[in-house]
Amino acid sequence: MKRGLIILLFLNLKSFSQETIVFSAKEAGYDIFRIPAIIQISENQLMAFAEGRVNGSNDFGNIDIVFKKSNDGGSTWTALSILVDNKKLQAGNPAPVVDNMDPAYPSGVIYLFYNTGNNHEYEVRKGNGVREVWFVKSVDQGITWSSPVNITAQVHRPNNPSYNSIYQYLEDWRSYANTPGHAIQLKYGKYAGRIFIPANHSYGNPQNGFLDYRAHAFYSDDHGKTFQLSSNIDIPGSNESTAAEIANGKVLMNIRNQHGNPRKRILAVSSNDGLNWDRSYFSNELIDPVCQGSMLNITYHRKKYLLFSNLHSTNTRDSLRIKFSVDDGMTWKNSVFIETGPSNYKGDWTAYSDLVEINKQSIGILYERKNYSEIVFKKLERKKIIN
Repeated sequence: MKRGLIILLFLNLKSFSQETIVFSAKEAGYDIFRIPAIIQISENQLMAFAEGRVNGSNDFGNIDIVFKKSNDGGSTWTALSILVDNKKLQAGNPAPVVDNMDPAYPSGVIYLFYNTGNNHEYEVRKGNGVREVWFVKSVDQGITWSSPVNITAQVHRPNNPSYNSIYQYLEDWRSYANTPGHAIQLKYGKYAGRIFIPANHSYGNPQNGFLDYRAHAFYSDDHGKTFQLSSNIDIPGSNESTAAEIANGKVLMNIRNQHGNPRKRILAVSSNDGLNWDRSYFSNELIDPVCQGSMLNITYHRKKYLLFSNLHSTNTRDSLRIKFSVDDGMTWKNSVFIETGPSNYKGDWTAYSDLVEINKQSIGILYERKNYSEIVFKKLERKKIIN
């Protein structure tokens, strides 16, 4: 698409969107913020999470998980709060989800899944370190939070005898990461209530082109008491994932292709609520420069839509766009460009994003902008996204 048309679409978008900077570089003692995630707690009440990186953009180091809340649909936000502080090591990949189907808590339970690590990603891929999986939860809409719960033994399979025998050395998983962005709760079918968290891991020694990576998921059918693993996606290089519930008891995973050849998203379909995968394939309609994306189910005029946000490019982190599907992800239609950087900009203009429902009229998108110097929230009228 020519840049002039992109600019025109962007100008049209600004006429029906509201923008707020939620996290900004150098705020509250953090050098930058990365990896946005957002959930709706109740209508117009939102909670935005991010990694607060103390010493720069590196994925490993002194990294906390922080959050802010909005009670007016994203127009204003509270001061920053620190949720997880792993001292001088990392706590990252915040993956929030609200359990609205636990009879013990009719007002809902917020879960925040995250990862910790004791070495750089490449070193962990070589077997020198471990990535762990945790969650905290809140039963009072984020006012107070539980102590961290370590679920690594249930959802990870490291073969790391130098670390801890509780992991049973079942396989040789090494690097590990939750979805960056929101997780989901299934609402329909046999496994209604299932909390479902997309994830990925590396297997064995590092391979060229990141072919040691596989996407998978983990889930809970008892409101966070225990967790189980899905099967792996059978495409080497499958990595960061987002998920959505689709029709007839199915789950769709939408996956980053870390291998980068082709520069397309990987889609995987499950007919048993994410336990196994019927098929996985490269989507010709969803191009990608090797980055993260986000999916969201919405309803408009009693019709169901599946939204997907990612970078509409094969070579640069730029041109953040929303697409939509009316057939559960089989085909996709272009909707709107969220933002495109200046033609002479050096660096990554837009990158990671996360979609959220605000109310019956609006959705929101939380995304990284201007070479990771800020995380922005944009409120959009859903009637103008579905065109």
